[in-house]
Amino acid sequence: MSAAWTRDADIRARLEKKWARGEFLAMSVGDLPFEPLRLPLKHPTAGQLTHQFDEARGWIDHLVTHAAQENKRGFEIEWREINHRALGRNRIPVAVTFRTLEEIHSYLGKTGAAIRYRTLFHDITGRFPELAGLLTEKPLEVLRHGSVWDELLSIVSYLKENPRPMIYIRQLEIPGVDTKFIETHKAWLVQLLSAAFPEHAVNKAAGGPSAFENRFGFRPRPGRIRFRILDPALSIMGLTDLQITESEFHTLSITPRTVFITENEINGLAFPPVPDALVIFGLGYSLSALAGARWMSKASLWYWGDIDTHGFAMLDRLRHHFPHTRSFLMDEETLLSHKALWGSEPVPTRRDLPLLTADETRVYDALRNNRHAPSLRLEQERISYSDVKRSIAASLLPLITNNVHSISHSTR
Repeated sequence: MSAAWTRDADIRARLEKKWARGEFLAMSVGDLPFEPLRLPLKHPTAGQLTHQFDEARGWIDHLVTHAAQENKRGFEIEWREINHRALGRNRIPVAVTFRTLEEIHSYLGKTGAAIRYRTLFHDITGRFPELAGLLTEKPLEVLRHGSVWDELLSIVSYLKENPRPMIYIRQLEIPGVDTKFIETHKAWLVQLLSAAFPEHAVNKAAGGPSAFENRFGFRPRPGRIRFRILDPALSIMGLTDLQITESEFHTLSITPRTVFITENEINGLAFPPVPDALVIFGLGYSLSALAGARWMSKASLWYWGDIDTHGFAMLDRLRHHFPHTRSFLMDEETLLSHKALWGSEPVPTRRDLPLLTADETRVYDALRNNRHAPSLRLEQERISYSDVKRSIAASLLPLITNNVHSISHSTR
């Protein structure tokens, strides 16, 4: 049998695609009457009938077997009569038609799912009419969450009565709803709650790990900042390695003269002692967490990241909050002297970084334009520890000392 002729499996596949897009379920709750669905068939040509008559008869029998019967819903066959010179008059199928949605659902074995969807749709919109658009747009999601609708609607109802409650999700007192439930269904809850509330009640610009909490007015898990105090004289109750909340860091009881920021954790842990200083590490692109620490504006601030495009992008971001930030071990000399240790950056950035210095821009441009090597990266942990100590001792400490003297002099 010719593989080009439409078979039952082909008809089913076309309908399954429409089902997967939710088209048939949406039609079942829509206001417009269903228009019969006609699907043209690839059928034998006159020439094929001449040479493949038996195969054509088998193909016709195949379709008739799968068509609607007295006791079976399905498609109706549209026939066309062909007057063939050698074979005489013959009828061949040219299209199939489904007259009702119920026929389609039955043919696909989806009758039960369609009934469940319509029931859920009417129950949910009976309580929250504003959800009708979303339920029509995402009918398969309605079915996918069929067993938890009581809990989902309880959350919608709670936030209707208690908008932007400013409590932790853990503090919700809703039967069947706990932190794990919300985490499991968070993506669908975002869509539900966004549809249920007016635009002004939802912070749609919220992003990052606490986007859900910030969007709907829950207290987010506080961000934490990891740092080491590099001068024992500044230790807090004898502690020098700490991780505290952002708000606590913003009002830190000590005010070191110098603050280093580095990305790699082991670099932060191994950072050498420096008088009147601390080192922050592990923030990545979350450098805005430091913005509220206004005491850092008065400190000598140094940033050390990978020599790659994202390292410079992080430096640029930090300068949005602290323009006086200086970089170290991110210069051209360091890059070229470690050629044997070069690696590759998986997904470089190429956007302009206006807050870099002229020297930094020269290195960044060489990286983003692949002047030395494609997607070049020199990871900070590849630089030897002795080089790090030497750089701090030879280049940074004199500057730090001068800054301390100038600050002391200006406050007299």
